Amino acid sequence: MAIKITDECINCGACEPECPNNAIYEGAVDWKASDGTALKGKVVLKSGLAVDADDPQEPVSDDVYFIVTDKCTECIGFHEEPQCAAVCPVDCCIPDEDHVESEESLLEKKAFLHGE
Repeated sequence: MAIKITDECINCGACEPECPNNAIYEGAVDWKASDGTALKGKVVLKSGLAVDADDPQEPVSDDVYFIVTDKCTECIGFHEEPQCAAVCPVDCCIPDEDHVESEESLLEKKAFLHGE
């Protein structure tokens, strides 16, 4: 499953540089599918959202850091554990029960994001 950041986030920013998919953004900041990925042009993300990879998308949260579910692979294929959760000083990076995915599905998402 993807990881989410709860509203207990203290906006320290420790998680953002740790994400291998650039799936973490500061609150109120637009995100792009192309950030940190090989995605280009028109793409359909795992959620079914069709976007131009370079077009800015609305922030998921205006108040705290957030994770774009369509870009989160729980660090599968990169690290043994989600790096955002490993570095979070307040333990607010937790599994997102609304977006449960198998390891195989997360590996497929990784391959899609990075053109493998």
